[in-house]
Amino acid sequence: MESVQKQYTVLCIVGARPNFMKIAPIMRAMASSSVISPVLLHTGQHYDAEMKHSFFDQLHIPEPDIDLEVGSGSHAEQTAEIMKRFEPVLDELKPAAILVVGDVNSTIACALVAVKKSIAVVHVEAGLRSGDRAMPEEINRVLTDQISDLLFTTEADAIENLTAEGIPPERVHFVGNVMIDTLLYNRERATPAEQVLKSIGDEVSSGYGLLTLHRPSNVDDPAVLKRLLEVLVKLSKRLPLVFPVHPRTRQRITNMGFDSLLENSAISLLPPLGYLQMLGLMSDATVVLTDSGGIQEETTALGVPCITLRENTERPITLTQGTNVLAGTDVAAIESAFNDVLEHGGRKGNVPELWDGNAAVRITQIIEAFLEERAVGHN
Repeated sequence: MESVQKQYTVLCIVGARPNFMKIAPIMRAMASSSVISPVLLHTGQHYDAEMKHSFFDQLHIPEPDIDLEVGSGSHAEQTAEIMKRFEPVLDELKPAAILVVGDVNSTIACALVAVKKSIAVVHVEAGLRSGDRAMPEEINRVLTDQISDLLFTTEADAIENLTAEGIPPERVHFVGNVMIDTLLYNRERATPAEQVLKSIGDEVSSGYGLLTLHRPSNVDDPAVLKRLLEVLVKLSKRLPLVFPVHPRTRQRITNMGFDSLLENSAISLLPPLGYLQMLGLMSDATVVLTDSGGIQEETTALGVPCITLRENTERPITLTQGTNVLAGTDVAAIESAFNDVLEHGGRKGNVPELWDGNAAVRITQIIEAFLEERAVGHN
């Protein structure tokens, strides 16, 4: 029996670390499709080669078919360079659609180039809003949604946001959360926390909190960063904290002269970790303190208390249904949320609707139907 030729090329885009976790289940689902031929393109926006390879290996993502190797730069430089290097790829491949995930610069850059060439744009994780236009990611989200042909949402609030912004409802599909697809797929493969911590000589018998910090609003302002580090050092006296440090955050701490704040504290500094190591640490943590968007979702799925060190969140479902508390950078609010975890176990949450590990399958099925319908319309 002859194999059936797949009809539609879908060019899937990744650019930065959060994208890797979102694209992995989509590539798996599309590989099983009888009508979609997925091609993976890495813009190179995330330029830590060691981290990139560890994520691709751990998440079973095929090596990218194309790597634009853009590297770092200002938002304008990076976005412009991605657009310049991406256009010839579209001219050569002529895909039926491109698929972008999340809200990084690669997302809006590739979507802009594609829409001007009348190539369908698919946005996974559409409709999330923090309401804070000072966040570059918020601008990327809003603009990408406006020019997308298919918008896949993780929660009902996202649908309301898109409706309010005038997006036609027939473009929008509530499918669940691909980040949770990846979490559930890899949970049994996660590196045990004890094994991760043993590598730095730490014991976990008394429990620990997991800390991540990377947002410019937290690490670029010396007053904010100092305030956060001081309260975190104070909290660590009650519960040791494990802190995988983002390279940019480490640089800011050193350049601002704050290394001494962390000396002799109960905060253990780790290098950046791969996904399976982070998943192991998150799963066993007493509490997670973070300014990451994805970690707010992952802790909700795991049932682990989360304290978000931001003034707003584009993932409100983690507050209303999940285990997340929004504390901002206010010392009293952070201490109050931390005390609630230690004394009462923190916020008890539920796993939101359709966070069931099958979002990527639903996405693939909808894209198949969309492309076949679109092809009929063009004939």
